[in-house]
Amino acid sequence: MELCLECGCTSLNKYGEELCGDNVEISRNGDYTTLVLADGLGSGVKANILSTLTSKILCTMVSNDIDMYECVETIIQTLPVCKERGVAYSTFSLIHVNNKGEGYLFEFDNPQAIYYHEGRCTDFDRTALDICGKKVYKSDLKLSKDDCILVMSDGTIHAGIGMILNFGWQRPQILEHLNNNIKPTMSARAIACLLASACNDLYLDKPGDDTTVAALKIREKLNVNIMVGPPVDKEKDDFYVSNFLSGDGKKVVCGGTSSMIVARYLKTTVRTSFDFPDKEVPPIGYIDGIDLTTEGVITLRRLLQLSERYLSIHDLTPKTFTKTDGASLLATVLFEEATDIKFFVGQSVNVAHQGLPIDTTMKLKLVEKLAENLRAMGKSVILNYD
Repeated sequence: MELCLECGCTSLNKYGEELCGDNVEISRNGDYTTLVLADGLGSGVKANILSTLTSKILCTMVSNDIDMYECVETIIQTLPVCKERGVAYSTFSLIHVNNKGEGYLFEFDNPQAIYYHEGRCTDFDRTALDICGKKVYKSDLKLSKDDCILVMSDGTIHAGIGMILNFGWQRPQILEHLNNNIKPTMSARAIACLLASACNDLYLDKPGDDTTVAALKIREKLNVNIMVGPPVDKEKDDFYVSNFLSGDGKKVVCGGTSSMIVARYLKTTVRTSFDFPDKEVPPIGYIDGIDLTTEGVITLRRLLQLSERYLSIHDLTPKTFTKTDGASLLATVLFEEATDIKFFVGQSVNVAHQGLPIDTTMKLKLVEKLAENLRAMGKSVILNYD
């Protein structure tokens, strides 16, 4: 079983502010992933500059194996001093871990990180360190499959103050909410949105502080091969399909012609569903041996829209797809389940599209933009053209 790391984050801006005073930076270097969530002093432009500087400096230095003492010293000497308060710092939470789940967590003045392990949320063992006069907490990490770490800015524990709650959202309440709602199949992004959305509700959609949640999850790798369109040379059909079907993981076919070619290769037929869960998305099909069969360009166009919404850090809707139309089913496979995605893009002109405002160029642009968004989600994406 091969494991990998995935990250997800989302933010709420303080009500009335255009910029968020928190910032999340993620870096991957070899087997190691470094995630830094920084919360700048105050709010608005100043806080945004402080948090951005802090997260980028820390992430770059730690990912290059520079000692933490030197990293914190650099932060203290680099950040500009606030004239009003006479202090200049940004709080931070830093995770540095490899694909085996081994690494460490450093925390400075942010709410304590939450450890999701074996279906329950708990705390880490923390060791207090004195680094350049600052008290920084360190936790050694040894993560198992489906474990998740949540780090957050203090907007989470301030949620609801003066509104629904007198003293904010206390940590035991946060843990209880997560215990009741996290599911092992959820992605890191879905878990981060779960907590941020609850905070937004407590703020009555008017956050009194910048609120950011970032999650890092260790999970099993899942390869997904997706075939979009037939190859230019029809004589290459069998070779093309055999490559598409090779390897482990899930297999997805998009497009009527592609479905026919795959079904013929597998010596079976395409069975079309007559259900229309969404009137704007064509129905799915079924091929024995294929995990998901959908229509082509229209479904991909809707999938691209779903990917834009999924990536928006300000969209707090649940990142799980309950609908059963082709685009939603495809979104579940690619956004939530897949870690490594390989596209098999055929560039043959589709006869069925003659007379319609659809051409090969449009399909290629859809695939390329979708691949770009999938990479932004942290997926490994390969495009094969034929």
